Amino acid sequence: MLYRLLLVVLLGAAVYSEKVRYDNYQVFRVVPNTEEQVRFLYKLQNSASGFNFWNNVRHVNNPIDIMVPPHKLPEFEEIMESLQVNYNLIIRNVQSLMDSERRSGTPRDDFGWTDYYPLDKVNAWLDSLVEKYPSIVSSIIGGSSFEGRQIRGVKVSYKAGNPGVFIESGIHANEWINVATVTFILNELLTSNDTHIRNIAENFDWYIFPSVNPDGYEYTHTKDRNWRKNRRPGTICTGTDPNRNWDYYWLDEGASSDQCSESYAGSSAFSEVETRSLSEYLTSLVSKLQVYLCFHSYSQLLMIPYGLTHEVADNYDALVKLGNKSIQALARRYGTQYKFGTIHDIIYPASGSSIDWVKKNLKIPYTFVWELRDTGEYGMLLPADQIIPTGQETLDSVISILEDVQDLEKTKMTG
Repeated sequence: MLYRLLLVVLLGAAVYSEKVRYDNYQVFRVVPNTEEQVRFLYKLQNSASGFNFWNNVRHVNNPIDIMVPPHKLPEFEEIMESLQVNYNLIIRNVQSLMDSERRSGTPRDDFGWTDYYPLDKVNAWLDSLVEKYPSIVSSIIGGSSFEGRQIRGVKVSYKAGNPGVFIESGIHANEWINVATVTFILNELLTSNDTHIRNIAENFDWYIFPSVNPDGYEYTHTKDRNWRKNRRPGTICTGTDPNRNWDYYWLDEGASSDQCSESYAGSSAFSEVETRSLSEYLTSLVSKLQVYLCFHSYSQLLMIPYGLTHEVADNYDALVKLGNKSIQALARRYGTQYKFGTIHDIIYPASGSSIDWVKKNLKIPYTFVWELRDTGEYGMLLPADQIIPTGQETLDSVISILEDVQDLEKTKMTG
């Protein structure tokens, strides 16, 4: 009897330890052409429908990518037909993309930008920078997670008195390209001889956090590549969307009260330890910060606050000027085309986001958020061979913004 019980436990543990697979899951691009279709899809996204929205419902004629499990394909097709909305297949087998996302044969002990790395490798690399550049790089902790992990980052400072740049990445766990891009930028700040990079590296203090959702990011590497939220269990489903949990019009628009929704906003503003502790750390830095840069994927967008219609940034005109110039700089290297605008106007209504809270509550003047490559061919499963090009062009756009910030601030000082 004891043997049988032990066998059952071991078999259960083996099943639990297996990674979630997405064999024959398909992704469809849906393009609503009426407001009624938009409203229906918005409700579908914010419910526990079993369909996984890879990007958010926006406006008429803006495409939405929806992953459909094989057993729900007839239901999906029936819904689309009854809605009379245009849709087409863009990814035939999600698991095939997941299998080809990583670069096979890459040495797992050598951190670099030809592969994606789990949390322990990222943190070990951050520690190595502190050891290699002790007078420039220091370890910082931005908060903690539900499972007890630290939100690890580094501060890069070449001299005292610099204005601060805060980089937030990885708040959505499945957006691996963000973590890779931010570590690429960090490496360039320390090693590049390019005069433009040296200028921004040495004349700003950098507070860089590759993964502010460490539990979720670790889970994407060990269990479920497609996991988006944090890992705090609810009464029905696990996880809260950390980028809907900030205390800025919490649960107003673009967020869900359904625990099983991918955009579940939590039980209250700052109900999650990740967002609460990170907000406290940010507040402690407020006198030092001039710029806040936030990285997401995908869609190739550069955005500024706010996510709600009635809010406009106090320095809106300056942000628009910087943003339009930045996407031009980004396009020069590889021709990658980005769109620019406010979060609400260019992507979708959203409340409870970090970038809006930072702008409104901390009044950090220059706040930008990127949605990195691509526009849907791979979605969040961008192949590793695109890490370096993405990092290069994104850094080009960051340089453009920060050099313009320097000019604007100099103009203010000279009157």
